[in-house]
Amino acid sequence: MPFSLELYKKNGFCLLENFLDKYESDNLMKYARKRLSSNKNNQSILEKKDNKGKVTLLSNWSTTLNNDVFSLIARDQRLVNLSKVVLGKNTYIYSHKVTMKNPLEGGAWEWHQDFGYWHDNGCLSPNMLSIWIAIDDSNKSNGCLEIYEKSHNLGRLNHIRRDGQTCLDDKYLNDLKSRFKHSLIEMKAGDALIFHCNLVHPSLENKSNTHRWGFIASYNQSSNYPLNNKRDYGNFEELIEVPKGSFMNYM
Repeated sequence: MPFSLELYKKNGFCLLENFLDKYESDNLMKYARKRLSSNKNNQSILEKKDNKGKVTLLSNWSTTLNNDVFSLIARDQRLVNLSKVVLGKNTYIYSHKVTMKNPLEGGAWEWHQDFGYWHDNGCLSPNMLSIWIAIDDSNKSNGCLEIYEKSHNLGRLNHIRRDGQTCLDDKYLNDLKSRFKHSLIEMKAGDALIFHCNLVHPSLENKSNTHRWGFIASYNQSSNYPLNNKRDYGNFEELIEVPKGSFMNYM
């Protein structure tokens, strides 16, 4: 279905099937697999453990002002146009990264709101969003996202640090379960999910024999850049949009 701002505001998310065409998604998967290794000696890849000690790998970049493939995806006119429809024209890329759950070992992300992280980093307003593009098919067995629909309307809830993750305080979980619809977001490679920074979500561990990798670009209003930024990403820089599919020329 095409993007609906009305549904996005109502539910806190919108799933866009075939956001990348099959040629783009097939080549993105091959490129990502070749470039990004789970080798622990590769210092550009971080390890994030869940409460069972299972590991999700994360590769994060601090700028998009280059012709790197992942920078160009974040600057692709399709993603930029979506972000501006929601946030307005004065928008920039807050972060972009690839999360990697490898077969049988990829860990879970605990229940959280992205703004739980970002507010702690100095962003004052929840006028932020993410666009998650499935590099591989994503389903219950290999660690897809779960959400509580419409939970973004709650505003920012209290978070705590646990096992290296910023997690929703457990006291909220029973109430969320009783008050909000729980959904698994199963996606095909090339699908995209655009979601509000206060939408409550985790993702499951990978119990399958398949990869579950995804690309995430997050967008912020230019006036909402983080105060006293603790990270090497998130600072304001000009968003230079590129034509649809430009990343394909640099693989």
